[in-house]
Amino acid sequence: MSLWNRESGWRANALNPSSGAYGIPQALPGSKMATAGADWRTNGNTQINWGLAYISARYGSPCGAWAHSQATGWY
Repeated sequence: MSLWNRESGWRANALNPSSGAYGIPQALPGSKMATAGADWRTNGNTQINWGLAYISARYGSPCGAWAHSQATGWY
């Protein structure tokens, strides 16, 4: 997904030094991902599962999240 290529390069330990967003989906705060599993800091699968659920709930689909990101610079 292009969104996460840009956000984190698909790195589970990606940390945005400005905002503190963390992980593959760049959750802010990263601890939000604890709802998907206790291993949220290191497990890319846990982060992806959380990120897809977030995108579905907020934007309806990855395409919706990408469109929002393209328009605003964030998702």
